[in-house]
Amino acid sequence: MRNSRANLNLMAVSMLLRETAINTPQTLSHSLLVDVGDYLNLDVRRESNADEANGREEPDLIYDNGATASGSFNFNKLQPHQAGLILAYGLGSVSTAAAGSGYAHTITPINGDLDLARSNPSFTAAQRIGQTLNKRRFASCFIDSFSMTFAADDWVKAKADIKGTGLYADTVIEEEVEALDNATSLTLAANGVQGATAAERLDNVQVVRATVGGGVQFATVSAVSAATPAVLTISSLGGSGATVTYKVLYTPTEPAWATFPARVTETPLRVAQACLYLGGSWSGSAFVGGKQLASELSSFEWTCNNNLAVEFTPCAGGSYAGRAYRGGRNQIIKLSRELRDWLVQQYMGTNETFGLHLLCEGAEYTSGHKYTVELIFPQLGVLSAPLSTNGKRVAEAGDLQVLQHATYGSVIARVKNLVATYAA
Repeated sequence: MRNSRANLNLMAVSMLLRETAINTPQTLSHSLLVDVGDYLNLDVRRESNADEANGREEPDLIYDNGATASGSFNFNKLQPHQAGLILAYGLGSVSTAAAGSGYAHTITPINGDLDLARSNPSFTAAQRIGQTLNKRRFASCFIDSFSMTFAADDWVKAKADIKGTGLYADTVIEEEVEALDNATSLTLAANGVQGATAAERLDNVQVVRATVGGGVQFATVSAVSAATPAVLTISSLGGSGATVTYKVLYTPTEPAWATFPARVTETPLRVAQACLYLGGSWSGSAFVGGKQLASELSSFEWTCNNNLAVEFTPCAGGSYAGRAYRGGRNQIIKLSRELRDWLVQQYMGTNETFGLHLLCEGAEYTSGHKYTVELIFPQLGVLSAPLSTNGKRVAEAGDLQVLQHATYGSVIARVKNLVATYAA
């Protein structure tokens, strides 16, 4: 039976492989555990003819200018493979090496553009809405911005904001069938109806309607055959025997992409598993030195914004965008801590730059190798660091600008787990 409960939603992505070109769907490799409120939606571009002389006071026509897509992924209990997805497609450059029985992925910001139509790699995503309501696949999804949050006594959290070109495919279609207005059966043009049982097939025919007697009437469907094309048994609309057009909203036999892949199972990361070091230096192979912030640290949040512009271009097809360019990457870190020393205030006063290292390690997946999310920022500067009172203690909130180091770039992210590739 069709069911609209949100916890029945599913989301899947092409985590392993990036798309070979814009608007070229890639194979879905993994389902994702996202928030029940996460959806990818079409942002339709419509305009009326209100500014045209149509002979009427009000508009009488709407123009369809296609659509783009947008949405978000919220990982409220972040697992390493989810971090890898966000980092790989949000930053864009990935190298992978063996790490015991798993893999170590080093992820850095892509230098320049990926190709003539994309600054960052794109992935394909698909979502199931409720149960048997619809499955929709979106080609060319991009991570426009993302954030990772480490707050004391909590799960590590992450959010990714998605933009897409708007190229999509549904499993639900509407077919027009010519038949008599008092017919009790309809034969589809060529398709079977999805479902291995009579009940499943019946559930996958959602609406049958036709204009009879001057108004739109809705027929009740009582049976759907297993044949191809399928035959629908319907209630008569009570017409006089004239030929009318029935519109049948249903799910035909589903394409291969509509079978969602399995999820990766990893233990979510807790903030208690993370250690942060402020003030050290990146040598090119290791982070050296730094002051550990432990019990005094309240929260750490890193935000990366790619400022992507998804644009309609010539030869893109007209109903979806043909280019996604990065307007200019910007990264900000927000630190909140109990004030126990004047270090950040001194950095701000002298406009000194420094490094930051965050290491979060979970359980071992093989001897000597742990599920890991690691962030290295070779060069930061302080934008502001206002003081306040938190409870009865002095607190400090530091806004740090991530800078692009001349040799090592702006950020080096590392993920260790059992996923073989990201955005390859």
